[in-house]
Amino acid sequence: MTKERSRAFKNGMKDGIPITLGYFAVSFSLGILAKKAGLIPFQGFLASLLCNASAGEYAAFTVIAENGSYLAVALTTLIANARYFLMSAAFAQRLDPEMPFFHRFLLAFDMTDEIFGISISRQGYLDPFYTYGAVIVALPGWSVGTMLGIIAGNVLPFRAVSALSVALYGMFFAIIIPPAKKSRKILGIIIVCFIMSYVFSVAPFVSELSEGTRTIILTVALSSAAALIFPKKEEAEQETEAEK
Repeated sequence: MTKERSRAFKNGMKDGIPITLGYFAVSFSLGILAKKAGLIPFQGFLASLLCNASAGEYAAFTVIAENGSYLAVALTTLIANARYFLMSAAFAQRLDPEMPFFHRFLLAFDMTDEIFGISISRQGYLDPFYTYGAVIVALPGWSVGTMLGIIAGNVLPFRAVSALSVALYGMFFAIIIPPAKKSRKILGIIIVCFIMSYVFSVAPFVSELSEGTRTIILTVALSSAAALIFPKKEEAEQETEAEK
């Protein structure tokens, strides 16, 4: 591993620490649901190791608790996690066109909201080792948290477990505040996103949709509107303006 990749890997591990703290709290409470669904600790650990998605796992454990079929579990998880198709499409634009397939395959394995957020905020083409560093720290927190939630989830009060998940929200603010301070356009878009997200959560009919579906609708609508109103200039035009 070169020095640059080693530095990127360490930076990813550093940025992954707050993620794993939040993951542990959320997955701990998720483990309580897994226990009610009849999963043993190892099964919960394996489920979270292979499917790092709170909404997807929540839906899957719910179907398992109702003795649903394997097909029902697969389809429910696919629908709940459909927003990751959009994230992957956006993430792919930040990868070097010459990047080998196996790197793309590994990066796709753990494309979560949080990993996407810290990775997409990096400048230039993404070094895959940065994301690997974040994943190697964050993923154990998620899977171990689920396992411990099954073992002793009922020991801690639910409020105490929920309070620990604040770390995730703090991390998201750390991602969006720096670019918002540099650009009024980004700040405005973020404010609109917050407002529309709240409106969708309380509006008739729309609020009855799943959280994943609402996220997809908002992502497509708001990103399309932002692209039309604030189109990104081509690199050649930017260089010309810089020379002036």
